[in-house]
Amino acid sequence: MAGNDFVKYMTQELVKYAHLPKDEKIKRRHERKMKREELDRTTKYFGMLPAAIKMWRSGKRKH
Repeated sequence: MAGNDFVKYMTQELVKYAHLPKDEKIKRRHERKMKREELDRTTKYFGMLPAAIKMWRSGKRKH
């Protein structure tokens, strides 16, 4: 049953994405690219230290 639910969900998401206007798709891709570039920039200049600090701080808040 879970496999059928997953296929149904993926089909719905695919149809939803296919019906989006072209400019909306481009906007989403651009936002995703900018987010990825921001992460790459911090890693490029400071190594993994910022990522390690973020992970450490997020883990501390949960407890």
